[in-house]
Amino acid sequence: MIHHSFKAINLTKEEHQGVTYQRPEGHPQVPNSSNGYSSCRGNKKALLIGCNYIGSKHALRGCINDVHNMYNFLLKNGYSTDNIVMLTDDNRESVKVPLRANILRAMQWLVKNARSGDSLFFHYSGHGGQEKDTDGDEEDGMDDCIYPVDFETQGSIIDDIMNDYLVKPLVAGVRLTCIFDSCHSGTALDLPYTYRAQDGGIKEYNVWKESKGDAINILKGYASNNVGLMLSSAVNVIKRVQASNSANKEENKQKKASPADVIMFSGCKDSQTSADANEAGKFTGALSWAFLQVLDQYPTQTYLTLLQNIRAVLATKYTQKPQLSTSHHIDPNMKFVL
Repeated sequence: MIHHSFKAINLTKEEHQGVTYQRPEGHPQVPNSSNGYSSCRGNKKALLIGCNYIGSKHALRGCINDVHNMYNFLLKNGYSTDNIVMLTDDNRESVKVPLRANILRAMQWLVKNARSGDSLFFHYSGHGGQEKDTDGDEEDGMDDCIYPVDFETQGSIIDDIMNDYLVKPLVAGVRLTCIFDSCHSGTALDLPYTYRAQDGGIKEYNVWKESKGDAINILKGYASNNVGLMLSSAVNVIKRVQASNSANKEENKQKKASPADVIMFSGCKDSQTSADANEAGKFTGALSWAFLQVLDQYPTQTYLTLLQNIRAVLATKYTQKPQLSTSHHIDPNMKFVL
């Protein structure tokens, strides 16, 4: 496990269009090999996925726009056209449509031959959901997942698989920045560390708080003599308690950890939905829009201020609370770099 000392930085507040932004004073620490992080001075590659589910009952309107907006952002930040793959369901080339097989193949392309100093970028905008956890590694008893455009016949892609494809192959010194603009995406990559927006501290999972819904269902089942509801809810609580056992929790953390700098911004908590929004007359995913809005307005951000400012922008219209997670313990006060 990699440990880093945290250095507090001074912040100033600035009002812009009704939003109070946090801005780091001076020059935040730049991640590099001398302080244990990726220098991000090597090769740059990006995979951008936008699923509008065109013509289906699940149709969304802003996801393909998100991919094009993110593409333009990356071109301004040192990425080249040759090293960006875009999968969208309006593409006429079948290999560039976000089918399940194409997504997995593109994930392999993204991480293949990545070396220390390389900077990778992954962006997904589309439907997300939750499915019952089958291997006992989820504290809430549910796997997060994303839905390719052919999910009804080929299935979803769960967080365990995405961790296997995107995180496990990476070596120390590689940076992978991920944006998941989808519902129930809080732990979409199963990364072991999630940070509090208030102070950058590590969030601890509260099994009893997360079990309130099942506790209510147990009482409802008892009152209505619904044995099935009581049993299924009780099983959910037991699974959460087992997964949150200190030994199990540490073992699961080690399974999902990586020496590479994998840093993920997700659109919401596992229990929340992410909005398909309309901003300035254009359809967009709420997280993708806020991420680009903040960095366009104030390009110099720390990971913590970026999270705080994304939340501040969204809080004026939306209830979702974006999350920041990593593959190992990082200093959230260091400068955000690509």
